[in-house]
Amino acid sequence: MTANKKAAGPSAAKPAWAANRVLLSIWCIVAAFGTYACMYGFRKPFTAAGYADWGEGFKALLVTSQVLGYMVSKMVGIKVISEMRPERRAVTLLGLIGAAQIALLLFAIVPRPYNAACLFLNGLPLGMVFGLVLGFLEGRRLTEAFVAGLCVSFILADGFTKSVGAWLLKTGVTEAWMPFTAGLIFLVPLILFVEMLRRIPPPDHADVAERSERTPMTARDRWTMLRKHGAGLGLITLAFLLVTILRSLRADFAPEIWTGLGTSGQPSVFTTSEMWVALGVMAVNGSVVVIHDNRRAFFAGLGVAIFGFGLLLVALLARSAGWLSAFPFMVLVGLGLYLPYVAVHTTIFERLIALTRDRGNMGYLMYLADASGYLGYVAVMFAKPYLKVSGGFLGFFELTCWIVSGLAVAALVGAWVFFARRHRREPSS
Repeated sequence: MTANKKAAGPSAAKPAWAANRVLLSIWCIVAAFGTYACMYGFRKPFTAAGYADWGEGFKALLVTSQVLGYMVSKMVGIKVISEMRPERRAVTLLGLIGAAQIALLLFAIVPRPYNAACLFLNGLPLGMVFGLVLGFLEGRRLTEAFVAGLCVSFILADGFTKSVGAWLLKTGVTEAWMPFTAGLIFLVPLILFVEMLRRIPPPDHADVAERSERTPMTARDRWTMLRKHGAGLGLITLAFLLVTILRSLRADFAPEIWTGLGTSGQPSVFTTSEMWVALGVMAVNGSVVVIHDNRRAFFAGLGVAIFGFGLLLVALLARSAGWLSAFPFMVLVGLGLYLPYVAVHTTIFERLIALTRDRGNMGYLMYLADASGYLGYVAVMFAKPYLKVSGGFLGFFELTCWIVSGLAVAALVGAWVFFARRHRREPSS
């Protein structure tokens, strides 16, 4: 534990309030939720605009440009995040957000269509923010609850920040300046939440005993983990790639999907629908924290992911039968997508490390999965103009949901079989 405290840097001096588990839990959830929600204020508001006057397909170009930057960031993060020392997380996080805001300023002043490249520069630093926040929370007995709170931020913040962007447009802010203006709104609260993160103490003796110590990884550590679990991790990563594609389509083209469903898409609808999704996801994924046995919790996480895709199929069937209106359909689809997406973040990778006691951290596994996921999304965005599907964007989205659900369930079942054979006699920790 001495080494762990030393590595933790400034956070090693444990504040008095941190001795109370309830207060510590509230502090961690608020800090993580607030930080990542504010990050979305620098990433997502631009998607609330249509950019119809900027040329046909220009919004798709903007989305693809930002996602390309985000994807490159995830690839770089495989090394950077897995090797990041705890004492460097906070200052690195603020530096990345600052770089993203400068890119939004350039987006406003660089003539179109050349300003599309500025969103690549915006996505490039933002892709590493999640791993930095996650580093403050992993390896604890309450990690699932903490990370569920963190993940709720990108469910709610996705809708809320688009609502902010839509509101700014209604007040007269131009489509070019709206993303930068939204970033200014979120800047001060972001700094306050990062300071809260910085004050979180490192995991204690009981946390390390139950979940294993999380350490910066070397290249050798990364390859060792891949050699041991490559096939199973590959199947989980495939399922995560597929759900990332769907989640990103739903998030980046929410106005188009709502319009296809026959709803005008008032700014509040983005936030309202995501509130119900967030409540369901946090209740289900956060509850896995009560399972102390790491093997059982790991397979419970896989089960939650499979259930989520099943729920997505139910929503599609109910809509095709005419049983669901726009709002409940979008909520059920959101639940079906975010249950598996968040299960990987909160439980599957966290408990896999705790189960195997491998040297490493969640950041490495998450960035392997994220890099693959965003690579898949970029491929879909490039292929989309050449895919002719009836029903406009909504028809394209629904067809993608059908394909992804079947493939993802097959991949998760394969991962279940792989790890069940590998760890059938693994003692509980």
